[in-house]
Amino acid sequence: MKTLLQLNTSLFSEQGYSSRLAQRFVQAWQVQNPVHRVMLRDLAKEPVPHLTAERFQAFLRPSNERSPEQQAVVDYSDALIDELRLADVIVLGLPMYNFGVPSTLKAYFDHVARAGITFRYTETGPVGLLGEKTVYALTTRGGVYRGTVKDTQTLYVQDFFNFLGIHDIQFIYAEGLNLGEEQRGAALAQAEAQIIQLAA
Repeated sequence: MKTLLQLNTSLFSEQGYSSRLAQRFVQAWQVQNPVHRVMLRDLAKEPVPHLTAERFQAFLRPSNERSPEQQAVVDYSDALIDELRLADVIVLGLPMYNFGVPSTLKAYFDHVARAGITFRYTETGPVGLLGEKTVYALTTRGGVYRGTVKDTQTLYVQDFFNFLGIHDIQFIYAEGLNLGEEQRGAALAQAEAQIIQLAA
């Protein structure tokens, strides 16, 4: 029995194309795979605060020296990390905004990348501590960027999860969504077909 974490990062919450595809993936996965638990974190409904110097200092301060406010910051980050630890499968709704990931996802990443908690430094470089998981990224774009130098999203997301020790990352793309109804329909249909195949 697996635990699945769905991360919606669209500004439009569950109405965003990436969120809809993520939800479709979860539904298909549940049909084909026994699921013990599904967790949903919607970064539009519950945005993660952007990292500040004060929040970062809270992470660095020893636990016995933290103020109540600093401890609250750490507790919040720990709760996000606990969800990641529990998850066997991570389903990421990933729209492209201005050639990058949503700023709320960057804020989320900044709160779950914690030295000594989700990765550690060694003499040969950092080592991730959250391995043995699979990430499915449902990636939606208004234009067509896959495989071009403007697709900074794919490499960034891969690099980040690799940094945490997660190396099984699969992308499902729906591109050209702003290039007319015919293109949008074809792209979403192709993504859904891939979802069904992967979930099986």
